Amino acid sequence: MTEGRYANIIVDISHEKVDRPFQYKIPEKLRGKIAAGMCVQIPFGKGNHLRSGYVIEVTDQAEFPDEKQKEIVEIVMQGISVETDAIRLAAWMKETYGSTMIAALKTVLPVKKAMRLKEKRKLRRLLTVEETRSVLGECIRKHQNAKARVLEELCKEQVLPYELVTGKLNVSPATLRSLQEQGVLAIESESFYRNPVKIETDREHSRRLSKEQTAICDKVLTDFDGGKRKTYLVHGITGSGKTEVYLSLIDGMIRRGKQCIVLIPEIALTYQTLLRFYKRFGDRVSVMNSSLSPGEKFDQCERAKKGEIDVIIGPRSALFVPFPNLGMIVMDEEHESSYKSETMPRYHARETAEYLAGLKNASLVLGSATPSLEAYYRAKQGKYELFTLTRRLTGGELAHVSIIDLREELRSGNRSIFSRKLQELIEDRKSRGEQTMLFLNRRGYAGFVSCRSCGYVMKCPHCDVSLSQHLGNKVVCHYCGYEMAKPDKCPSCSSPYLLGFKAGTQQIEQQLYKSFPGIRVLRMDGDTTRTKDSYEKILTAFSSGEADVLVGTQMIVKGHDFHNVTLVGVLAADLSLNDSNYRSGERTFQLLAQAAGRAGRGTKPGEVVIQTYRPDHYSILRAASQDYEAFYEEEILYRKLGGYPPAAHMMAVLILALDEKRGEALAGKLARLAKEDVPTIGPAKASIGKINDIYRYVVYCKAFDYRQLTFVKDRIEAYVQPLALKQESVQFDFNPIDSC
Repeated sequence: MTEGRYANIIVDISHEKVDRPFQYKIPEKLRGKIAAGMCVQIPFGKGNHLRSGYVIEVTDQAEFPDEKQKEIVEIVMQGISVETDAIRLAAWMKETYGSTMIAALKTVLPVKKAMRLKEKRKLRRLLTVEETRSVLGECIRKHQNAKARVLEELCKEQVLPYELVTGKLNVSPATLRSLQEQGVLAIESESFYRNPVKIETDREHSRRLSKEQTAICDKVLTDFDGGKRKTYLVHGITGSGKTEVYLSLIDGMIRRGKQCIVLIPEIALTYQTLLRFYKRFGDRVSVMNSSLSPGEKFDQCERAKKGEIDVIIGPRSALFVPFPNLGMIVMDEEHESSYKSETMPRYHARETAEYLAGLKNASLVLGSATPSLEAYYRAKQGKYELFTLTRRLTGGELAHVSIIDLREELRSGNRSIFSRKLQELIEDRKSRGEQTMLFLNRRGYAGFVSCRSCGYVMKCPHCDVSLSQHLGNKVVCHYCGYEMAKPDKCPSCSSPYLLGFKAGTQQIEQQLYKSFPGIRVLRMDGDTTRTKDSYEKILTAFSSGEADVLVGTQMIVKGHDFHNVTLVGVLAADLSLNDSNYRSGERTFQLLAQAAGRAGRGTKPGEVVIQTYRPDHYSILRAASQDYEAFYEEEILYRKLGGYPPAAHMMAVLILALDEKRGEALAGKLARLAKEDVPTIGPAKASIGKINDIYRYVVYCKAFDYRQLTFVKDRIEAYVQPLALKQESVQFDFNPIDSC
C-alpha cells in the first residue's frame, strides 16, 4: 500500500463536467490505509456535500497548496474496492467507447456494495444427558414449558438447528439466551456463502475428443505453456462439439492452477451450459447474471477472489468477476448482438475481453457456428487464429432444409401462418412422438412495410435499407432522414396488401391448438420468461417430453440441444432482412443457420422448413445450405463497397434533448464539427425520435481507421464540456449493433 499524502479521486457523479480526478489530502489518521481502488467519502463542491468517490492514485505530488486541499473524510466500509486492473480497464473503456469514468468504473464492478455473509446458527448441548435431564425436571416443576421443549430435544440430539427450535418448537430467542447464560447450551454461528447454483447431478468424466477437437486443445494449451497469448476463433458447425472443446481447455487451465470465465449471450442459456460444466467440475463452478440477488453476486465475487471458484458462467457482466488468477476467457456464440451494451459505456464484450485478456496475461477463445463478420474478418487478416470443426459428433448429417415461398402459398389460397408442407410435417412428428420447434423471426417486424402479395419491401432511394413505418402514415429512412407518405397500393404490383407483419408467438400457439387437436405446446418469449427460474422450467419440461412443440422467438434457437427435435419451422424468415440496419443480412443468416442447427442433433435425421417471401435472397439460400464461407464472401463485399464494419468503422453520435429545436441545433453543430475530419451522415432524427418526452437525434461518422473516430469523439467532448449542457446530453456508440 502506497503511503502518500494525497489521493486523486473520481467523484461518484455521472456528469461530463466532473469527469476528471480531483485531488484530496489524506488525513494523518488514514495515511497508509488508503489505496488505489478504494471507495472513500469526500466533501465536494461549494457546499461541501459529502459524496463517495473512487481513489485512482495515491501520490506525494501536490497539485495545489496544502491550505487549498480538502481532506478525505473516511473510507466507506461497505464500499467495494476496485482493483488496479479494473481501473485500467475502466479507463480504456472510457477512452475507447466514450463515457464518463465513473460510468466505466461502475460497469467493471459486478457488485456495488459489500453485503454481510449469511449465518447458519445451531444450539449445542454443553451438559451430559443426565445433567440435562436434571435441568429438564426442574423446568417442568416450574412450568417453564418452552425451556422444557428445548431440553427434551437436546436429550435426544447434542446439536439442533436454531431455526428448527425457534420455528417448530416455538421457542423465543430470549428463552435460548437464558439457557445459554445458565451454561446448559451454546448458541454457535457459522458464516456461509450464498450459492445460486442449485444442481444435484452425478459427476461426468471427460469424453473422448475427435481429431479436430484434440488438435484445437493441444494447440491452445501448448501456446499457453510456451508463453503465447492469443485470440482463437473456433468456427464449428452446429452439433460439432464446441462445448466439449471449451470443457477440455478449461480442464487444462484448472490443472495449471488458472481460473476461467465462460461468457454466454443470454440468461436463457445459463442452465443448460451450467449443467454441462457442473457435471465436469462440480461446485468449483458458479454463475453471475442479473437474476442473482445482491447478496448472491457479492458472495460469488468473494469466492472468486479467494480462489474457491475455478469457473464463472454468465452473460457479458460475468467478464468483470474479480479473478486474481485468470488464465482463459471463453466467449460462446460470439456473434450474438446481446454482447454489446445498450447503456454507457456501449462496450462490446468481445473487444473488452480481448483487452482484459491482455491485462491478465490470459488467452481468449471465441466460438460460433456463424461467426460475426468482425471476428471472421480478423481471423482472415491473421489477427485471430482460426480453427474449424466440420463434423457433427453424433455422426449424423446436417438437417435437410426446404425453402417455402409464401407468395406461392398465398396465390394457392393458403392464408394460414403455416405452409402446407410445414402442417404435414408437424402432424407427422406428433404421430411419431418426435418434437418440433417453431421459431418466429420477430426482429424488425414492427417497422418495415412490405407487400403480402409480391413480397416487395419499401426501400430508401439513397440507402440500402428498408423504410420504417411511422405515425402519421409516413415511411422514414433512419440513416439519411428521407421520408415520404406511405402509398395505399404496392408500388410494384399495385396490390392493396401493403402492410406490417402482425404475427406473434401467442397467435402461433393458438393456431397450433386449432389446427392440431390434442397437441401439447410450450411457448418461450418475453412474456413467459419473466420469473427467475422460468427459462429452466420451460427448457426442462420440453427436454423431458412434456410438449410436442416449442414456440418461441430468437431465444429458442441459441445453443439449446434437444435430441428428440427432428423438425424446425422458421416462420417469416425474412423479417430480419427488413430491419433498417446494414447488419440485417448477417443477422438473418445467423438466425436461420442457428435455427436449422437445432434439428436432428440426436440419432434421428432432422428436417427444417424456412418460410419466406424472399426465397432467392443470398442470406436465406446460404443459411439453407449451411455455407458460411459463401455467405461471408458475398456479405464482406457489400460491407467494403458501403464502407461498413468490419471493412471500415462507424460511430453514432446520439444527441438527447428536452427541447426539440435545441436538440436539432446541437446535432447540426456536432455534424458540422465531425465533417471537418471524417465522412458524416446526418444529422437526422433517431429511429425512435422521442422516448419519454426526450427528443433524439443521431449523426453517423465513418472512417477506415478507428483512431480517427476516437479523435472526433475527443473533439466533440472538448466542444461540449464548456457548454455545461443541462437540457441536452451526448452519447457515443462505436460500430453500433442497432440503428440509433
